[in-house]
Amino acid sequence: MNDPRPKRPAELPAPSRPAPQDKEATPPGSHWLHGLHAVAAALANPRRRARRLLLTAEAEAELAARLPRPWRVQAEIVDRQRFQTFLPEDAVHQGAALLVEPLPPVPLDKAIAGSDGPVLLLDQVTDPRNVGAILRSAAAFGAACVVMQDRNAPPETGALARAASGALEVVPVAREVNLSRAIVALQKAGFWVLGLAGEADRTLAEALPRDRRVALVLGAEDAGLRRLQRETCDELVRLPIAPGVESLNVAAAAAVALYEVVRDRPLAEADAEGPEDDTEEDAET
Repeated sequence: MNDPRPKRPAELPAPSRPAPQDKEATPPGSHWLHGLHAVAAALANPRRRARRLLLTAEAEAELAARLPRPWRVQAEIVDRQRFQTFLPEDAVHQGAALLVEPLPPVPLDKAIAGSDGPVLLLDQVTDPRNVGAILRSAAAFGAACVVMQDRNAPPETGALARAASGALEVVPVAREVNLSRAIVALQKAGFWVLGLAGEADRTLAEALPRDRRVALVLGAEDAGLRRLQRETCDELVRLPIAPGVESLNVAAAAAVALYEVVRDRPLAEADAEGPEDDTEEDAET
């Protein structure tokens, strides 16, 4: 007997979707720098060990305009989709990526001997974008080095280098096990060490010595300076800000403080150039 019910149309197979590209594994002991500024600065840095250079055809021409050949690594020309296999989805790479080994830390005594600029010490500042922005300001205002801890500080990454916009290759980074001991070492070397704290009585401008070098200690935004760092500094100082504003972002505070320290002394030409501004290029993908 025939079934009187109408026949249901056969279900159509679901449309096929392109399979996502497999992520490429990054070799141990290395990481990818991305963005034209970061890649060009790393290729120009003789201390940087580079392993691979991936570029789109457009980025190859742009990089050659910024940094004349020969480069230390042979470029591999790839399409833009290739970068999705080894970079985060939100990475603004501009068609350029360089596989590198981390820069070796610079001894603190060597860093302060190589420049007469101020020193920045970061007390548990862990956001890599903040650290990158601080490095950028350090390069712009001629800092001798940036001091971070071995622990409770971000490792070198592509995001940090991207935020630094080339300054990671310019500003020496010293990593110390004990930050308070580093402060004492700087004091013995003739530095006047000032810790930034919002509740301090005097402003940085009021406390700034003119007869010796200066080191600035900045703490994390949520916790500020820890007790031992506070006690070891020569003085705690504040930046003058409007009463309705509780505090500045640590990267902004570093920039303002560095400007105050160096504004009455001429910067060397190389220091004054600093890293390039890539604000417009950040909009590119």
